[in-house]
Amino acid sequence: MTMSCSDYTNYSEGEPIADTRAPDGPLETRWERRRFAARLVNPANRRKLTVIVVGTGLAGGSAAATLGELGYNVLSFCYQDSPRRAHSIAAQGGINAAKNYAGDGDSVHRLFHDTVKGGDFRSRESNVHRLAQVSTQIIDQCVAQGVPFAREYGGLLDTRSFGGAQVSRTFYARGQTGQQLLLGAYQALSRQIHAGTVRMHPRTEMLDLVVDDGRARGVVVRDLVSGEVSTHLADAVVLATGGYGNVFHLSTNAKGCNTTAIWRAHKKGALFANPCYTQIHPTCIPVSGEHQSKLTLMSESLRNDGRVWVPERAGDPRAPRDIPEQERDYYLERLYPGFGNLVPRDIASRAAKTVCDAGRGVGPGGLGVYLDFAEAIERLGRDTVSARYGNLFEMYQRITDEDPYEVPMRIYPAVHYTMGGLWVDYDLRSTIPGLFVIGEANFSDHGANRLGASALMQGLADGYFVLPAVIGDYLADGPFGPVPPTAVEDAEDEVRQGIAALLAVDGDRTAESFHRELGRLMWELCGMERSEEGLRKALEQIPQLRGEFWRRVKVTGAGGQLNQELEKAGRVADFLELAELMCLDALHRTESCGGHFRVESQTAEGDARRDDDAFSYVAAWEHTGGAPVLHREHLEFTAVRPSVRSYK
Repeated sequence: MTMSCSDYTNYSEGEPIADTRAPDGPLETRWERRRFAARLVNPANRRKLTVIVVGTGLAGGSAAATLGELGYNVLSFCYQDSPRRAHSIAAQGGINAAKNYAGDGDSVHRLFHDTVKGGDFRSRESNVHRLAQVSTQIIDQCVAQGVPFAREYGGLLDTRSFGGAQVSRTFYARGQTGQQLLLGAYQALSRQIHAGTVRMHPRTEMLDLVVDDGRARGVVVRDLVSGEVSTHLADAVVLATGGYGNVFHLSTNAKGCNTTAIWRAHKKGALFANPCYTQIHPTCIPVSGEHQSKLTLMSESLRNDGRVWVPERAGDPRAPRDIPEQERDYYLERLYPGFGNLVPRDIASRAAKTVCDAGRGVGPGGLGVYLDFAEAIERLGRDTVSARYGNLFEMYQRITDEDPYEVPMRIYPAVHYTMGGLWVDYDLRSTIPGLFVIGEANFSDHGANRLGASALMQGLADGYFVLPAVIGDYLADGPFGPVPPTAVEDAEDEVRQGIAALLAVDGDRTAESFHRELGRLMWELCGMERSEEGLRKALEQIPQLRGEFWRRVKVTGAGGQLNQELEKAGRVADFLELAELMCLDALHRTESCGGHFRVESQTAEGDARRDDDAFSYVAAWEHTGGAPVLHREHLEFTAVRPSVRSYK
């Protein structure tokens, strides 16, 4: 499991990679033509085929439920004690869909355009257009399941605006949208569990991928209660395990979110695409202490009615209500009058950092800006604001002991979402035949920056509509026959050896201490801003930290029992490897785009400067055990021409 210090200091160029399954021709008809061309599986034959789905968030839960409904035998795995505890439950603000219920000019093409532009022209047109098309079906599906979306007085579904858009296309359930959507997927999953088409395995963590004869055929898992290591086999494997934002230690992700499933699949041959593309969310509660374990997101929907500002004067010690209007800088409204407080997340985050770096930040350490609802409360009334955001205000008050009805919220950017992930083609196939990757675990839809309220859209699109329509094209060649016992034994032995190696170190530092140190390093050197000097420094320090980890980590307990320290250590070991690839990817991409901001590549106004001639491609990395190999997928734009990304 260990690597030498020089593993990632260099890389080589491999053959280009291409998405060969996306139809050419008009964008508007590509998805329908692909669905028609994909082979189907006879309903009687589906009962003979088994699919493993790892993860039960919006992508994994909806995929397992839909595949079970179609008649496949589904094995579903999650490390939580219930599928309902998947991190999708934490999503607050809403889900995008091009329904145009507000009558404000929205359309499938506008959602497509906003998403490609919001991703700074680093995503595939085919995937994004399909996502925009499917978005309208998602809302109908969820309403039929009973998801309690907010409604207007007349009974129609209500919508609100989100960053990167000038239309109201975001459907929401107060500040609990993720929870309500996940409950809808969970009830669909529960129905299939009861019907016997889905077998659920909670408190079970995937630790490796079984590959036989070049195909993904199963997973090696560890029972988190008993510690037992076992193998489950299938005709196809679907990873829906979320993103890797916790490589930064402090993030808005749940503490359990990790990279182990996709990273170990990467080490078995799946290319990892665009690992440097991580999203910094502008609306989080600032760090409050040295030993804080995670950060809390305040929904982007708050920027609909909250106004972002800082004092005009650096180091102003006055309380916010004592600072008169003429001495406040509503900097997003000043810099970006066209979008104001609803600029995309990457732009809002960098703007907050800029004013704080200039000494005008507020709160402890000056790492915060105000999100002020005084004007909205005066204009709309407290009851209306409470109806829209009440549970979010209550959450903020409980965490900070400050009442946002009376004083402005204090917010600061934090790591939130990862746009990178395993490379997949139009059919969501990775470079390992039989391994499909959906939701945040893949890279495919968001380019260099994700627009708010699009994560839930992609997860449910992949799970309910895309994967079920295309997986049959692969499974039509199945069943694929028995897996040799030696392949299973080899995979299990590798996992047991990894566990034994962690237990054998018996050092004097906790895995958490290494994770915290890695997080600080990544935030400082590969966070909101990246520079060649900083990234090269990171590429020197991460191998040293990884070497120290394998000399000094202390894992108490044993492998054959409940052992959360062992779980944590395995995940930190994977983060220590992934972090180096992230920094290498950031170093090689000398342009700025979206969530990847290189200080050497910016305009006079401090905005990101892309280099379309040199970097209009997906960087897909191959694991070799040594220096990785870079495969480039060229991006073509026919419907939305790359342009200066202006929100002014």
